[in-house]
Amino acid sequence: MDRLANTVRPYAWGSTTALPELLGTAPTGEPQAELWMGAHPGAPSGTPRGPLDEVIAAAPERELGAASVAAFGPRLPFLLKLLAAGAPLSLQVHPDLDQAAEGHAREHARGVPLDAPHRNYRDTNHKPELLCALTPFEGLCGFRRPVEAADLLAALEVDSLKPYVDLLHAHPEDAALREVLTAVLTADREETAATVTEAAAAAERLGGPYTPYAAIAHHHPGDPGVIAAMLLNHVRLQPGEALFLGAGVPHAYLDGLGVEIMANSDNVLRCGLTPKHVDVPELLRIVRFEAAEPAVLRPEAPPGGEEVYETPADEFRLSRFVLAPGSAPRDVTATGAQILLCTAGSAELSGELALGPGESVFVPAGERVTLADAGDGSATVFRATAVL
Repeated sequence: MDRLANTVRPYAWGSTTALPELLGTAPTGEPQAELWMGAHPGAPSGTPRGPLDEVIAAAPERELGAASVAAFGPRLPFLLKLLAAGAPLSLQVHPDLDQAAEGHAREHARGVPLDAPHRNYRDTNHKPELLCALTPFEGLCGFRRPVEAADLLAALEVDSLKPYVDLLHAHPEDAALREVLTAVLTADREETAATVTEAAAAAERLGGPYTPYAAIAHHHPGDPGVIAAMLLNHVRLQPGEALFLGAGVPHAYLDGLGVEIMANSDNVLRCGLTPKHVDVPELLRIVRFEAAEPAVLRPEAPPGGEEVYETPADEFRLSRFVLAPGSAPRDVTATGAQILLCTAGSAELSGELALGPGESVFVPAGERVTLADAGDGSATVFRATAVL
C-alpha cells in the first residue's frame, strides 16, 4: 500500500472552505476545487516510491494486474476526485469512445496541438463519470421535457424568449431541443446578453424553482449558457446519493462537496458558463437530444457491507463502506488496483495504516488488505476499482 500525496486544483469555481473543512486544514482564501487521486499526467498522486504514473509505468502488470492491462492498457483506467463546487462549473458534454477516437484523429491531422485552448479532443478515451454527494449537492443533468422547459421560460415573461417557447412546443421533441439549443448558442451575443439580463432579473424576482438560474446568472452575467441551463433538469442530491453521467448528456455541477470518479480522460465540449473555448458545431454533433428524468443512484448493499454504486462503466466501480466501531475487519483485496479514500472518521488498513478524512492509499493489484474502523467512531471509506 502507498499513502497518497494528492494535488489540490485551484479552479475559479471551487469552494474556499469545503475541502479545508474536510481535510482539517486552514483555508487559504483561494478557491480549492478538486483533490485528484490517481495517475493522470496532469496531477499524478505522489507515493513513497515516486509519482504514481511513473510507479505504474515501471511495472504495469504488477501494479494494475494482467486483466486490467489487457482491458484498458498499461495505465490506471480511472481518476478519483474530491470535488468542491462553490460556483457553477461549465455546462458541458463528453464524447463516446468512437467520437473521441475520430475527433482526436481529426484534430491531430489538422495539426492542432494537444495543449491548444481550442482543442476539443486531448485523448482517444470517453469520459463517463459518477458524482456521489458528501453534502447536499446541486447540479444540472440531461434535458427536461421540452414542454416543461417551455413553461419555465414562458413564466419569465421575457419577450425575446417567446420564439424559444414556441419552438419547444414543436414535434418531434429531439428536434425541438436541438433547434432551441442551436438558436441559443448561435444568436447575436449582444442581444443574448440583454435577454439573459432580463431573464435573470425575472428569475430573481420569482424565486422558487428559478433560484438556481438566478445564481448561475450572477456568476455568468449575459452568458447564453444561462438560457441553455433552463433546458436541463435541476437535481438536488442528499449525502450518499449519486448521479451517473454518460456520453452526450449535458450537465453542470452547481454547488456542494462530493466524491467523483471517471474514466481517465480530459475530453470536454462546452455549452457555456465558461470563458473557455465553445465549439458549437462540434458540440451539437455530440449532444444527445433526449429528454429524460435524471436517475439518482442510491448504493446497493449486498452482504458484507460494501455499498456499490452500479453504473454501465467498466473503467471504474465506486463503492462505500460505513464502518461501525468494533466491527470485524473486512477483506477488500481486489484483482485490480484500487484507491481507498476516507471521508469521515478514522479507518485502519491491515492493522498498520490509519486514514483520516481526505486521506487515501493506492493498493496494487492482488495485495491483501483489510479495512476496519480505527475505534473512535464510525468511519466512511470509498473504494475505487475497475470492473474486471
